[in-house]
Amino acid sequence: MFTHKNIGACLVLAALAACAANTPSRPDAKFGRAASVQEVAAWDISIPPSGEGLPSGSGDAKRGEAVYLAKCESCHGAKGVGKPADPLAGGIGSLASANPLRTVGSYWPYATTLFDYTRRAMPVTNPMSLTNDEAYAVTAYVLYLNGIVGESDEMNARSLPQVKMPNRDGFVDWSRK
Repeated sequence: MFTHKNIGACLVLAALAACAANTPSRPDAKFGRAASVQEVAAWDISIPPSGEGLPSGSGDAKRGEAVYLAKCESCHGAKGVGKPADPLAGGIGSLASANPLRTVGSYWPYATTLFDYTRRAMPVTNPMSLTNDEAYAVTAYVLYLNGIVGESDEMNARSLPQVKMPNRDGFVDWSRK
């Protein structure tokens, strides 16, 4: 049933739609500027599972622990147990259980994804602030906390893609290779 309020609301919406349809486009309007090749390259740092494009640098869990304590522990807890942010360690073998714990060690299929995400987005209060060596070291530390690499195993552009994550085969490959 239409009331005066409903009719009024319909008229207002019709008037707004008519205004929007009759607003000419402004080809002369300029918002911002085109990004330079250098600016795009600085942000185009995604690393695929193959590790293609991994930067120079290296780190191991021993060095990573110091970086973690200084830049990660306040969000991810001691030894990656979580709180207030998600846990990073534990849960291996729990995905098929009634209470799965999705962590880097139990869920993530590629170690290169851990490096990529850490380098681009962490720490959350200062993303892209870690050096390549710090990103490799923290990656090694989180992998070490999950029992995936040894404490002195060096992670770098050659070794990181070779790390076999526990859940690597737990995903369906939907690519059309």
